[in-house]
Amino acid sequence: MAAVPWSVPELPLFLEPSFRTPHRSPLLTYRPLQKFHKPFTSFQTSRSSSKRRAVVPAVTSTVVNDEVTESPSLDAGTAVPASSKVVLVLGGSGGVGQLVVASLLKRDIKTRLILRNPEKAVSLFGEQDEEKLKVWKGDTRNAQDLHPSMFEGVTHVICCTGTTAFPSKRWEGDNSPERVDWEGVRNVISALPKSLKRVVLVSSVGVTKCNELPWSIMNLFGVLKYKKMGEDFLRESGLPFTILRPGRLTDGPYTSYDLNTLLKATAGERRAVVIGQGDKLVGEASRLVVAEACIQLLDIEFAEGEAYEINSVVGEGPGSDPKKWRELFQAAKAQ
Repeated sequence: MAAVPWSVPELPLFLEPSFRTPHRSPLLTYRPLQKFHKPFTSFQTSRSSSKRRAVVPAVTSTVVNDEVTESPSLDAGTAVPASSKVVLVLGGSGGVGQLVVASLLKRDIKTRLILRNPEKAVSLFGEQDEEKLKVWKGDTRNAQDLHPSMFEGVTHVICCTGTTAFPSKRWEGDNSPERVDWEGVRNVISALPKSLKRVVLVSSVGVTKCNELPWSIMNLFGVLKYKKMGEDFLRESGLPFTILRPGRLTDGPYTSYDLNTLLKATAGERRAVVIGQGDKLVGEASRLVVAEACIQLLDIEFAEGEAYEINSVVGEGPGSDPKKWRELFQAAKAQ
C-alpha cells in the first residue's frame, strides 16, 4: 500500500552538546508561528488540483539569545524565482532542519518532509499549498515506514537528523545516537532512489577522532562513532553526496535539552564562516550558517563526494550569496 502524505494547513542538532559557547549569525532566523487548530486531513487525489491559499506570516520580532532579531516572511513578493528542485528534508522539525525548511520555502523551492508526527508541521510551517510543502508520516528508524512513493519526484535530499550526545529527555522513545544517527541514516540512504542529484548529510566535527580528547568525552555514548558509520554508509551507497560537519551547534531555535539550551549565549560578532577539510576544525557553528550551507551545497558541483567542516567566527558572513559560498568551499578544497 502506498504511503499517504498529510496536507499541511506556512512558515510560521540536533548535535547537541559540546564544549564551546553558543553564538549567533546574521543569516535567517525566526520563531515558530502560533499553532493552527485546523485538524489534519489525509491527502485526497480529488483535491490535488484545488490549491489552497497559503497563510503568509508578516515579519515579526522575537528575542533570541537576549538579542532582538526578525523572523523571515514568506511574502511572495520577496521570494526568489521558482526552482525545479524538489528537496526532501529529514529532521525538518529539529533546530537545523526548521531553518533549512524555512529558507527553502522562502526561495520557493518545493519541499518534502518525513515526520514522525506530521501535525508538528502545523505549528512550525503553518498554512502551505500542498504542492509547495508535502509532509509524509514516517520514522527513519523504521525502514518499513520509508515507502518508495515518498521519494517520487525528489531531486535533492538534506538529512539533518540527530539527537543529543549525552542521555537527555530527547533520548526518550528510543532516540539514542545508535537509533537516530546510525540506523535512521542507514534506513534513509537505503531507501533513496539512485536518480538523486545530491544528498547533503549533516554530521559533526570530530567523527574521525573518537579516541582523542576532547572528542573521546563527547563520544562516551557513541554519537561520533554512529555519525561516522552513517557517513561511511553514504559514501558506499553510490549516491551523489556531500557531508557537512559543523562544530558545536549554536543559535536558536533551541531544541536540545543540554547546556546549549540552558546557557543561550550569543556569538556577538562571530558571523563569518570558516570551511575546512580533514576534520581539523575545532569551534562553533551557528545553526543559521549550517542551514544555509546545506542549501548552497545542493548546487556546488565540485563538492560532490566531499566532506567539509564548518565553523562560525568573528567577521562578516557570506549571507546567502552563492558566489561567496562557492569561493569558501573552493578555498577549502584547494588547501
